[in-house]
Amino acid sequence: MFYFLYEHFAALDHWPLLNLLKYQTVRVGLAIITSYLVAVGLGSRFIRWMRAKQGKGQPIREDGPQSHLLTKKGTPTMGGLMILAGILVATLLWADLRSVTVWVVLGVTMIYGLLGFMDDYAKVTKQTSAGLSGSQKLIAQFIVAGIAAALLVYFGPQSPTSSGLSTSLAVPIFKNVLFNLGFFYIVFAAVVIVGASNAVNLTDGLDGLAIVPVMIAAGTFGIISYAVGNYVFANYLNVHFVPGSGEVAVFLAAVIGGGMGFLWYNAPPAKIFMGDTGSLALGGGLGMTAVAIKHEIVLAIVGGLFVVEALSVMIQIGYFKLTGKRVFLMAPIHHHFEKKGWAESTVVIRFWIVAGILAMVGLATLKLR
Repeated sequence: MFYFLYEHFAALDHWPLLNLLKYQTVRVGLAIITSYLVAVGLGSRFIRWMRAKQGKGQPIREDGPQSHLLTKKGTPTMGGLMILAGILVATLLWADLRSVTVWVVLGVTMIYGLLGFMDDYAKVTKQTSAGLSGSQKLIAQFIVAGIAAALLVYFGPQSPTSSGLSTSLAVPIFKNVLFNLGFFYIVFAAVVIVGASNAVNLTDGLDGLAIVPVMIAAGTFGIISYAVGNYVFANYLNVHFVPGSGEVAVFLAAVIGGGMGFLWYNAPPAKIFMGDTGSLALGGGLGMTAVAIKHEIVLAIVGGLFVVEALSVMIQIGYFKLTGKRVFLMAPIHHHFEKKGWAESTVVIRFWIVAGILAMVGLATLKLR
């Protein structure tokens, strides 16, 4: 919204500060601050209101570590609403709202947040950790992801330097390697988006475990989106130029700010959980971002922690069905380490370190060409 003010009043000499808004870096910084202030400002009141409304709070898995039943039971959920409020306000205020890419990424994030809210609401009202059925969530997620990918392919800006880029899979490190998937790209993109959403959701099991890696991934993709959206930088780095993707950096900055505001209250011992409202939305937003900036494979590197968490669940379920035995003491894998005697804070901080290392590896792919 403020970007429109810049364009309207920039020529007037008595509004010189508005000229700063033409710089994406300035709007990125303002988005972080705005999103953080919205999330923190909502925090205390929202937590009190949720405690009053939710009563017993989010149900905790009975087969989980006993410390969770003692320390986490009764903690309110749906804290993702705080994050989403910050993201929505900051993106609408500071992004260029003429960008189809921004609207698609923001739309997926908010709709996935709504799906997560419905799931959280079902859990709280029924006092069960199940919520909506897995098939219900997956079907809805795939429909939304497919529509979003199609909108981006057919109505998003087309690259003037790479023919067919919108339906192609770019391979990191190799500049000229593109696999044009045609219509099948929409299916592939949907799998990426839904996979990212559920992987983050599975990671969200300890205080601060999911939100910090999400912020790290958002920062990493913020740098990448700014680079691939700038023709000069894209040409220098030998990456595919994706018009309009630079504005996604403003959205990702809002994710960081909202995450910081949420972490203020989610730091151990957590006063509130993000719930599926936050985890499904943030994962979906990261997946949609990767699709929009043509770095789907890099998402698997930067979000490697989420990938491992999801794989641990799939391996555990598959192996148990085949043999009746378990590979891990408990899945997702962060609970495995808790069962082995690691303190919760130890698991969380070590996983943060892994996420940071993977983010640096993902960034390195920009130059290794």
